[in-house]
Amino acid sequence: MIPPAAEQITDALRSAPSLRGLYLSGSYGNGLADAYSDLDFIMVSDEGATDALAALWRQAVACVGEVILWRDRTVAPVLINAITAPDTRIDVLMLTPAQLQGHAQDSLRPLLDHDGLYFSLPAQKAHNRPDPRRMAYQFEEFIRILGLLPVAMGRGEYINGVTGIFHLRNLLIDLLIAETNAPHRGGALHMNRLLSVEQQDLLNSLPQPLASPESLLDTYRAYAAAYLHRARAYANLHDIPWPDRFEDVTLTQIGQSLDIEILRTPLGVRPLTDT
Repeated sequence: MIPPAAEQITDALRSAPSLRGLYLSGSYGNGLADAYSDLDFIMVSDEGATDALAALWRQAVACVGEVILWRDRTVAPVLINAITAPDTRIDVLMLTPAQLQGHAQDSLRPLLDHDGLYFSLPAQKAHNRPDPRRMAYQFEEFIRILGLLPVAMGRGEYINGVTGIFHLRNLLIDLLIAETNAPHRGGALHMNRLLSVEQQDLLNSLPQPLASPESLLDTYRAYAAAYLHRARAYANLHDIPWPDRFEDVTLTQIGQSLDIEILRTPLGVRPLTDT
C-alpha cells in the first residue's frame, strides 16, 4: 500500500517535465515499513540535484502539510530532509539516471517511471562486503578512545569520560551490525532487525556509566571486554590487519596509569581486573 502522503506527492509531480522517475525507497521501498516509518524517495532527472528540482520538490511536499523543517542539501549534496505538520518525515535523494544505477529493484517501489529506468536496475543489490579501510579505522578509533581513560581520570573529567562511553558504544554497535551483515539496514531507529538476540543481550548487559571514578572504570572495562576480542575475531575472519602495537601500547599505558591489569588472550582483551 502506498501511503497517502506519497500519493499526494506523486500527483503533484506527475506532469513535471524534467522528472524521469520517482520511487519510494527505504522501508516503504523494500516492504519493511511499519507505522513509524518515514517516507524516503528517490527523484530522478537528467540534471540531478539542481535548485530548480529542489523548488519543485518543496512545492510537492507542501501538498502534504505545512513544512516545519526544511534542510536542503545540508547533509549530503543530493539529499533534502523535510518534516511537515503534524509529524510526517520526508526525505528525498535527487539523482541522475546514472546515479540511480547504484540501487536495485528490491529496494525501490516505482511511483513514476516514465522511461522504464526501474527495469534497467538489477533485481537485487550485491551482498554487502565489509569495507576493510572503514573497519580498520573503527578498530583504531575504539582503542584511541579507550586510551583517553587515564586522561579523563587524571583530570577528574568524569562527565567527559561518560561521553567517551557513548562513542565506544556506537563503535560496538557498528561492529555487531557488521557481524550480522544484514540487508536493508534502514535508518538508525531500525536496530532490532539488524542484531541477533545474543548481540542484543550483550548490549543490554553492559553497565550504564555514571560520572564517578568507580563507574567509569567498571564501564570502560566492560566495553573493552565486549569489543576487542570480537573485533579481532572479525578482523581475522576478513583478513583486516589488526593494530597489535597500538593496542599493546595503549592497554599497557592504561594498566600502568590506573593500576589495573588487562588480561589478554589470542583474540584480544577479556575482562579487566584490579591488581
